[in-house]
Amino acid sequence: MTKNTVVHGRFIDSLSAHFRRERSKLLKTLILRLKDKTSLPLKIIDFGGTYNYWENIGFDFLVQNDIGVTCVNISNPEIISSTDTGAKLKFIEGSVCDLSGFADNSFDLVHSNSVIEHVGRWSEMCAFAREARRLAPAYYVQTPYFWFPIDPHYPTMPFFHWMPITLRAKLMQTFRIGRWPANRNLHKVMAILEDSILLDGAQFRTLFPDATITVERLAALPKSLIAIRQ
Repeated sequence: MTKNTVVHGRFIDSLSAHFRRERSKLLKTLILRLKDKTSLPLKIIDFGGTYNYWENIGFDFLVQNDIGVTCVNISNPEIISSTDTGAKLKFIEGSVCDLSGFADNSFDLVHSNSVIEHVGRWSEMCAFAREARRLAPAYYVQTPYFWFPIDPHYPTMPFFHWMPITLRAKLMQTFRIGRWPANRNLHKVMAILEDSILLDGAQFRTLFPDATITVERLAALPKSLIAIRQ
């Protein structure tokens, strides 16, 4: 790893942290607005949520505002005890594309941060969106934007995600791309490449037609998209 790569990586990490802080403010504002509408505990379901994410949001914020969060992951290393936080944070295994075990409007808010691009192809994304729109009257869904020149999954190689998948596979077999070392095993390389599929604005609006779409920008460039229904 070269010195330039390290410096670039630190810059990207710093930039990502800035956007996470801004998203956190937006999410908290939405949560407090929903909380004002009810005297009952607020119930959030987080598609692909993690302990660290909600720790960064603030366990004290959750406790003070009587908020319970249920995090759903398909294969869940996040299932841990959180009783020490008092944050009402729990974890379950399941597919966010099929949560038929929960009735319509079982929650007050569906939340998801950078997950829909990982669930599969269009049919899986449609299933994800249907569940997000069904499980709560309000939702917040964020995803990276396809037409931003840097894919956050491969931050050290701008424009990588715009290349044909065959070329991307060849490059990943030959060079280190982002955090992925070169790997001659094409099966593994294709699995990595197909694990994230970024969406453009038209696709995102089609998935969430009843949402207001907020665009995160870096300078003048759209960086990510957030669908909010409240």
